[in-house]
Amino acid sequence: MEDSSLLLSCKQTIIFFGTLIDLVSYGYGLKIHPTPNALCYSDLYCLFKVVEKDFFPIVLGHEAAGIVESVGPGVTEFQPGDKVIPLYLPQCGECRFCESPKTNQSRIGSKEMALANSRLTCNGHKLRQFMDISTFSEYTVTHQMSVAKVDPDAPLDKVCLLGCGVPTGYGAAVNTAKVEPGSTCAVFGLGAVGLAAVMGCKAAGAKMIIAVDINPDKFEKAREFGATDFVNPKDYDEPISQVLMEMTGGGVDYSLECVDSQFRELSETISRCVFVCGF
Repeated sequence: MEDSSLLLSCKQTIIFFGTLIDLVSYGYGLKIHPTPNALCYSDLYCLFKVVEKDFFPIVLGHEAAGIVESVGPGVTEFQPGDKVIPLYLPQCGECRFCESPKTNQSRIGSKEMALANSRLTCNGHKLRQFMDISTFSEYTVTHQMSVAKVDPDAPLDKVCLLGCGVPTGYGAAVNTAKVEPGSTCAVFGLGAVGLAAVMGCKAAGAKMIIAVDINPDKFEKAREFGATDFVNPKDYDEPISQVLMEMTGGGVDYSLECVDSQFRELSETISRCVFVCGF
């Protein structure tokens, strides 16, 4: 949009902006129309917790899916009309970090996140591009290494969660905790990340997956994803760590926290419910 009067700001964070740079001057860029967007806690953290003034103004948003509208002359893997998911972490596929199975933090891609490389401008000034993608906008431009193509029949309002929430929870179980077959697990919080963690525990072969949440309406969905047991802390007078100890005969092997980690009391509860010889 060219009309600066349509600019809307909130706490210095730009959520609707002026213009995009010319694609012709950015050979490896794609212009994307992100249709569905999910609100991730990472966006809220930047909005309310980051205090560095140089970080603003910024266009947030990263958990999205969209359709490629146009591509730069150097783009070879995408074409207009492709359905894509913007990547929170760009993948160059060439540096030693991308080639290693132990990390996915591209050394080359991280340079694209600098303010100087932003493709978003307003009134002649560059806006910081959150994680090189900034999807809280009608259109965004990003490097082709920050995009993954998805099936043409994929429902964008569902696959947008693959941009952050699902791999975060699933990866926490499979890659970080390394849940083992036959183990017992407790997942605290049954939002998108928590449900993905449940799914990861099931895929890893856990025999008992305890879903913990104060909203019992989420239990049936958690069952569909693989949870075997359910605990609502509001139903108990004793500490939940004690409840889980009794349920498992001494504690779970793996405990995954999928809620706001600023709650110190919850973090302590999670630590206490893990079996002394477990993860």
